[in-house]
Amino acid sequence: MSELKRVYNFNPGPAVLPLEVLQAAQAELLDYKGTGMSVMEISHRSKEFEGIIQTAEADLRDLLGIPSNYKVMFLQGGATLQFAMVPMNLRAAGASADYIVTGSWSKTAVKEAKKLGAVHIAASTEADGFNCLPGRLDLDPKAAYLHFTSNETIHGVEFFNEPTPPDGVPLVCDASSDFISRPIDVSKYALIYAGAQKNAGPSGVTMVIARDDMIARAPENLPVMLDYKTLAESGSLHNTPPSFAIYIVGLVFKWVKKMGGLAAIEKLNRSKADVIYKAIDESGGFYRGHAKPEARSIMNIPFRLPSEQLEETFAKEAKSAGLIGLKGHRSVGGMRASIYNAMTLEGAQELVKFMKEFQKKNG
Repeated sequence: MSELKRVYNFNPGPAVLPLEVLQAAQAELLDYKGTGMSVMEISHRSKEFEGIIQTAEADLRDLLGIPSNYKVMFLQGGATLQFAMVPMNLRAAGASADYIVTGSWSKTAVKEAKKLGAVHIAASTEADGFNCLPGRLDLDPKAAYLHFTSNETIHGVEFFNEPTPPDGVPLVCDASSDFISRPIDVSKYALIYAGAQKNAGPSGVTMVIARDDMIARAPENLPVMLDYKTLAESGSLHNTPPSFAIYIVGLVFKWVKKMGGLAAIEKLNRSKADVIYKAIDESGGFYRGHAKPEARSIMNIPFRLPSEQLEETFAKEAKSAGLIGLKGHRSVGGMRASIYNAMTLEGAQELVKFMKEFQKKNG
């Protein structure tokens, strides 16, 4: 057997997974706990899979300190489906919802919500090129909810303090790209959703954490697979769930706990981000970060070089050096280093070493 060769994976999602998790899945791939079957072959109605999904939920509740009056759902369709499900379930007919727009994903969430009813833009940083967080919010005290995206994957801006909605207005968050990357107070939120494929696992499963009173808002005429009430009451098992993806997510939760929990993970994530931002700031302008310092994400770091030609060369040579996925999103160009939980500090340091050598040759 040839020697295992792993690259440093900076892809924005599907993203790097902990090697320990992949090895655990590999060891159980053909025979899960003496069943003689793979997790991919086990019935989702079996006691074995019930154990998998219930343990995953329990570990997530433990990591985030989720209160008992919240349900946890493992759903399909990605965060993109949640852009529609949130207004369908939480916004009554004739009501309006507030949205904060800080990048491409919150802008897309607005586009979907508008198809189904009234939307009020509480703030937008588009005029600034999505490089900052909003200073002032124009909030509707009668809004069905206030929606924000905690971390913008493409533009690299992140909220480290939740926006405060008016009294009685529920706070809803798309946490897809910084989910379980740091501690948060779940009790401040009415609903949190996140696609797994950044920090929590492979693509194919989306976590939704919803307060009981939000679930109760679901109107009676919703299609069954878009109805939070049905999905919560069934324990995410109304139909066949993405069982293998949920299994991997459960392994990731256990890995995070083994690493010391969310406080320890946040410390590691900040260390990785600091190493890369320091290299950008000390490059004399050769590398230019996109986000303003006070809004910088610790998950996604977009940056530019002096020319697009140099950016193409950088991406090509980085790939040859085993640094994968550094090309920026097609809508904004440039480079982007995504340093989710499973990216090691060594990986961030190797990127910085490459950046410095590249500048020396081309600066």
